Amino acid sequence: MSRKEIREKIFQLLFRVEFTPPEGMAEQTDLFFADEDNHVGLEEREYIVNKLARIMSGMDRVDRMLDERSSGWDRSRMGKVDLAVLRLAVYEICFDPEIPVGVAINEAVELAKKFGQDNSSAFVNGVLSKFADEKKEDYAEV
Repeated sequence: MSRKEIREKIFQLLFRVEFTPPEGMAEQTDLFFADEDNHVGLEEREYIVNKLARIMSGMDRVDRMLDERSSGWDRSRMGKVDLAVLRLAVYEICFDPEIPVGVAINEAVELAKKFGQDNSSAFVNGVLSKFADEKKEDYAEV
C-alpha cells in the first residue's frame, strides 16, 4: 500500500473524530478496518492507528495553530472534510519530520479535491500556505 493510500485511510478515520466521542474511536477504527474496502495488512494498520492516535493527542494544539492562521474562518464554519484534511496536513507539516512540507501540502490538496467541495482544494492550499514558510523545527513535539 502506498503512502498516499495510507494517508487517505488516516484522513477517513480522522474525519470520524468530528462525529464520534473519543471513547468511541476504538470501535469506529475496528468497524473501519472490518470493511473489505479498508482491509490493510497488520503493519499498515498499526502505522495508521498509531499516527491517528498521535494526531488526536495533539489535536488541541493543531486546532489552535489552525485558528491562528485561518483568519476569518472559525473552525465551526469549516467543512468537516476540509477540517480533517487540514488537521492531518498541519500535523504532518509541524510534527512529522518524515514528511516534507511540500508533500504534506500537495497530498492535502489532493484529498480536498477528492473528498471536498468545489472550493475545498483552494481553501486548504490557502490555509496551508501560511504554514509553508515556517520550519518544522520551530515547533515542539506534540
